[in-house]
Amino acid sequence: MRKTTAALAATATLAALLTLATPASAAPAQPATGPSPNTTPASTAPANATPTNATGDVVRTRSGPVRGTVTPTTRTFQNIPFAAPPTGAARYSPPRPVTPWRDTRDATRPGAACAQPVGLPVGRPSTEEDCLVLNVTTPRTDRRDLPVIVWLHGGGLVYGVGDVYDAERLARQGQAVVVTVNYRLGVFGFLAHPALGPDSGNLGLADQQAALRWVRDNARSFGGDPGNVTVSGESGGGFSVCAHLASPASAGLFHRAILQRAPCTGWGSRPRAESERLGLDLAARMGCPDPAVAAACLRGTDAAAMMAATPMVTEMQYETGGALLPVSPGEAFASGRFNRVPVLFGINHDEERLMVAGEEFFTGRPLTREEYEARVRATFGERAGRVLAEYPVGNRSPGLTLATVQTDHTWARPAVDTLRLLSRRTPTFGYELAEQRTPAMVGFPELSFPLGAPHTGDLPYLFDMPFMARPDAEQSRLATEMIGYWTRFARTGDPNGGGAPCWPAQTPGRPFTMSLDVAGSHGTDLAANHRYAFWSQLG
Repeated sequence: MRKTTAALAATATLAALLTLATPASAAPAQPATGPSPNTTPASTAPANATPTNATGDVVRTRSGPVRGTVTPTTRTFQNIPFAAPPTGAARYSPPRPVTPWRDTRDATRPGAACAQPVGLPVGRPSTEEDCLVLNVTTPRTDRRDLPVIVWLHGGGLVYGVGDVYDAERLARQGQAVVVTVNYRLGVFGFLAHPALGPDSGNLGLADQQAALRWVRDNARSFGGDPGNVTVSGESGGGFSVCAHLASPASAGLFHRAILQRAPCTGWGSRPRAESERLGLDLAARMGCPDPAVAAACLRGTDAAAMMAATPMVTEMQYETGGALLPVSPGEAFASGRFNRVPVLFGINHDEERLMVAGEEFFTGRPLTREEYEARVRATFGERAGRVLAEYPVGNRSPGLTLATVQTDHTWARPAVDTLRLLSRRTPTFGYELAEQRTPAMVGFPELSFPLGAPHTGDLPYLFDMPFMARPDAEQSRLATEMIGYWTRFARTGDPNGGGAPCWPAQTPGRPFTMSLDVAGSHGTDLAANHRYAFWSQLG
């Protein structure tokens, strides 16, 4: 399945809407500046990754010492490079080892976001390519056996930055080391082009693998267990986790996986031939139409000019058919040839309401009944009559009805397929965020229907984010429950314990999904909730 044209248009609309909704007061701190640490000769590197002080502000990594920020309960280290800058002639090259440094590096401020246009508030506009850095948040403890959660940000593989996800609550309450990662984005990380060599469309994936190797080599210095690493992510980052499950090159780099709002059997990857056709078109738009000289042209073109020439790129996908990702995640799951680790996976009940709300905001009026029917006919063609009969507007809002159609078709159906495939081969725990009063997006206007549990609605329960309201007292109880589930899963591969409602693993004969709700989390049937039988028969 691929995202529909309407859904892609909604993504672009949503990007603009969320940019407007993000208040100036929420702007992130400026990136740290100063001399690059990648200038000290390798001979000055420390011999190992032993920490200077397990609860202090200085930690010695394999590449050199870093000084972070210490609070009474946590330590945070930002802007730690895990690979050399992919700049100049190294643009479109696989990640290379970072040059070690001798002097203590300031790790108290965020680094640069990877090059990206104005768009979703999970990122920030940037033309910077020296951006392969990560951030570590860890409880203050002398322990060396904490579970490690590596978080891959969302943003459609075009937007995003790791430091916007404040992991203090997740690390403190869950007693886990949390690592948030930057990786190359858009036409810098996912441009498949024959002149750039195999897997040029998966450089962002290669960056993430380099970060996972850094975690393996340095987790102990921050109190973490390198033998207990959970790779996790949301939306575009969740689809990245799908790719890691399917990538032979990711084998052994993680031991559990958490996927939030990323059905692995839906969109998220495309075959090499299709990826390269798109890459050739994008290269031509960026002023590099001749494949014979495209590599040098693409490496020599200004980053800002490249993004300005490709404004239609609001999301990218992984390239299949190469060494990093031989087949799509769905194919890998079906064959059983994937990295079999315990998986926690789910979606939000009302994913597409945010996208439809964005369209309403920009048109200045609710969707009409006639527009609803036209959208359905444009998306489903000769099958549209059956969809309209199954999802009549009746007395409901046409916009709300369209969001329900798009959620059930684009998110829920492949989510059920993903759960069924995974549960045949590996321990799998399915969930759906059903809470209808999720923390509001800062500055988001009131529209003709409630947002419910939309795309991004799960984030404030795990992270503090500048563009999302903090959970109130009632929502905080669900946040505590979710952090408990997530970190127990990271610790043991099983979310159960702590007095929380029992969450059985899904099996082919027991399609159990945990419905996460302030009123009380409980089991539910994801397929029945979203009319899976109808969509399966529709084809």
